[in-house]
Amino acid sequence: MASTAAMAIDANDWTMRQRGLYLTRAGDCAACHTVDENKPMAGDYALSTPFGTIYTANITPDEETGIGAWTADDFYRAMNEGIRPNGERLYPAFPYTHYTIVTREDSNAIFAYLNSLEPVRQQVREPEFPWPLSMRFALRGWNLLNFENEEFEPDPEKSDAWNRGKYLVEGLGHCAMCHSPKNIIGAVKEGDDAFTGGYAEGWWAPSLTGSTRDGIGDWSDEQLFDFLKHGRNDRTAAFGPMAEVVEVSTSHMTDEDVQAIVEYIRSIPAQETDEAEPMEDDDPAMQLGRTIYEAQCSACHAPDGSGVPGQFAALAGSSLAQSSNPTSLVRIILEGARAAQTERYPTRHVMPAFDWKLDDEEVAAVATYVRNAFGNAASPVSEDFVEDTREDIRKER
Repeated sequence: MASTAAMAIDANDWTMRQRGLYLTRAGDCAACHTVDENKPMAGDYALSTPFGTIYTANITPDEETGIGAWTADDFYRAMNEGIRPNGERLYPAFPYTHYTIVTREDSNAIFAYLNSLEPVRQQVREPEFPWPLSMRFALRGWNLLNFENEEFEPDPEKSDAWNRGKYLVEGLGHCAMCHSPKNIIGAVKEGDDAFTGGYAEGWWAPSLTGSTRDGIGDWSDEQLFDFLKHGRNDRTAAFGPMAEVVEVSTSHMTDEDVQAIVEYIRSIPAQETDEAEPMEDDDPAMQLGRTIYEAQCSACHAPDGSGVPGQFAALAGSSLAQSSNPTSLVRIILEGARAAQTERYPTRHVMPAFDWKLDDEEVAAVATYVRNAFGNAASPVSEDFVEDTREDIRKER
């Protein structure tokens, strides 16, 4: 670890604070640590996990309930190793497994910015985990299996932009936390499974690989840049948890950093997926789904599923529609969606909810139709799947 003297911080250093602000945005920190806009970074956000609910930390400089009594070394150790000043281990819902590659300079800048905020006295609730997960000593074993404390190592064979993109995607951006599947004990899968899609706050975060059916292999660099920077392109718009990522994080990043992210993501290779055969048009579910689509959906998404570029998402060739996991598609039909609000697109586009209008059979049918019409091909959606998704949404509310 670099010496504290060499890495001295000054919370009054405007340049360092501005850099820290930028980095907290790159890390999407506000999404989890800001519940009340009047109390930025005060935490206590209820984050649902498969194992229970955890409440995010207060990272304002309040000395009793926040990080006001922490040193720069304390903060770096939490970022780098997931350990609090008192030696208590942090749950990996805090992405220290990704932040471990964040440089000491960047950690110090973030710490300086956080210390410039107004202290907020807010006690954070204890995690609601069953035993033995409620005992933090169990995290020692979890870390032995799933965590490696490491520094960022640039690839000399790659461009500076690619390496910057990797640092942001794999580190501060912790994109794999949502876009990769997890193993049975909640660790992000790596290797061939990386970025092939995963659950994120009840939604399915799609594959970021070069696959063309359920990934982004047929997206252009410009389309991916516009999606991240402006929350919308001529194919689709950011919605669900990704809308908040765009609003709080990527839309505030420099064009150079967004382009670096694009360059790195575009290098993620395609993964082999099972080739799906489109369902027959005379299938009862397809017939019912087509009737519903023509009555409820075609006015915006067009009879042929082509949508309206920049306005309403295209469903023909949509990786969302053809995803191996239809959760997000079903959720959009049930509860609607609100597109990201950005400087370029200050007015949100809103898709209405149909949970009150369509029953489980009808939602399953129209989802199945969208997944298999317009040249698409994907497995059908069952009524049971819709029922379960509807119940999950109800619990969240």
